[in-house]
Amino acid sequence: MTEFVATTPGVFPLPDWAKDQLGSLKGHQKEDLVDGSEGTEITDVYGETRATVADWQATAGLDRVVEGQLRWDDMLAHPLCVHDAVETRGIVRYYDNNNFYREPVVSGELTFDGDLADDLDALAELAPDAPTQAVVPGPYTLSELATDEFYGDEAAFLDGIANFLAGEVRAFSDVETVFVLEPSLVTNPPSDGEDEHASEAIDRVADATDADVVVQTYWGALTEKVHAHLLDADVDAVGYDFVSNHEDNLYNINEYGTKEGIALGLADGQNTLVEEPEKIAERVAWVDEQTPGAEFETMYVTTNTELFYLPVSRCVEKLEALAAGAARAAEVAQ
Repeated sequence: MTEFVATTPGVFPLPDWAKDQLGSLKGHQKEDLVDGSEGTEITDVYGETRATVADWQATAGLDRVVEGQLRWDDMLAHPLCVHDAVETRGIVRYYDNNNFYREPVVSGELTFDGDLADDLDALAELAPDAPTQAVVPGPYTLSELATDEFYGDEAAFLDGIANFLAGEVRAFSDVETVFVLEPSLVTNPPSDGEDEHASEAIDRVADATDADVVVQTYWGALTEKVHAHLLDADVDAVGYDFVSNHEDNLYNINEYGTKEGIALGLADGQNTLVEEPEKIAERVAWVDEQTPGAEFETMYVTTNTELFYLPVSRCVEKLEALAAGAARAAEVAQ
C-alpha cells in the first residue's frame, strides 16, 4: 500500500516580528546579511522563529518537519555564501522572480563547514521525537548559482560542490528524509555529457546519508535526457512540478519510468491562493491514474517550490491544506 507523506521543500518565510527584530540587529544592507558569524542576539531570534515554524508544521499535521531554512538570506545559495572559502559580491536575480541573492564566488577549496548540520541539531533539540526532514540545495543548482575562481572548469567545480555537500549531509543528525532541491536542472539544463555528470554529483550527495533522498525539481519539466540520467542516481524519489507543467512531467514518467517514490508538487508555493484539501487529494489521485505503469511505495504531497515567497498566513494555510489533502488521499486509496 502506498504511503502518503505530507511535507514541504522548506525555506519558509520569516514572521514579521522576526523581520523587524533582525532588521534592527543586522541592518538592511548587503553586508548585513547572514555570514555564519552571527552573535547571540541574532542567533536567539532565529532560534525563536525556528520553534515557531516547527510549531506551524506540527499543528498542521505534516508528516515531516523541516528546520525552515530561516537563516537563508541568499535562498539556495546560502551554504556557499556563509563559507570561508567564498566571497560574496554583487546582487543577482534569483531565477525569474523579484528576489535577489549575493553572488557566491568560490576562491578556495570547499572544505567542511557544518552550518546546515548545526541548524538541524537546533531543530532536533526543539522536537526530539518529530519525524524530521533536511533540505539542501542540489549540487548542480548550487554550481549554477555560484561563480568559480578556484577549481578551474565546470566539471571540477561541480565535483567540488558535490563533495562539499556530501560532507555537510554526512554530519546531519538522524532525519527521515533529505530533500535535494534542483530547480536549475529544469531552468538551465546540463548539456550532453554534463547531464550524466550532474546525476553522478547528486548520487554522491545521496550516498552520504541513510535517509530517504528526494530530488525535487521545479519551474517546469526536465528534458528527456536529463530525466533519464537523473533516474540513474541512487535516490528514493524524484519530485515533479505539476503546477508549472503537468503534461511534460507525466510524459517523462510514462515514457521513462521513475523511482518507487515520487514527490508531487501539487500546491503552488508562489501563489497566495490556498488549495482546498479535497482538491489536493483529487490531484494526487489524478497523477496516480495518469501513470498506470507506475506503482509508488511513497507519495510525498508537497508544494512545487520553496515557501518563502508567501505571506506567513498563507504559508500556514498551505501547510494545513497539504496535511489534510494527504490524509484525504490516503483515505481514498484504502
